[in-house]
Amino acid sequence: MCRNIRTLHNFQPPASEAEVHDAALQYVRKISGSTKPSQANAEVFERAVQEIAHATERLLDGLVTSAAPKDREAEAAKRRARSAQRFAA
Repeated sequence: MCRNIRTLHNFQPPASEAEVHDAALQYVRKISGSTKPSQANAEVFERAVQEIAHATERLLDGLVTSAAPKDREAEAAKRRARSAQRFAA
């Protein structure tokens, strides 16, 4: 599950709310050990996702760097190349 959490810092354009939410959702899924919570746990699960997404947004807003912003397409191409090499027959 955690392989789906991607670096969100120092991209142009900055990470969207959807990307932050998706990362928070993956984190909560990993920590809870559940991809879909039961009805009894749905509220606390969603609250955790919202709180982590909010903390992530604050973190990203506060981070500074002198490095040039990364290109999303170039980073995606690197991931695809690593994946192809890892799973090559």
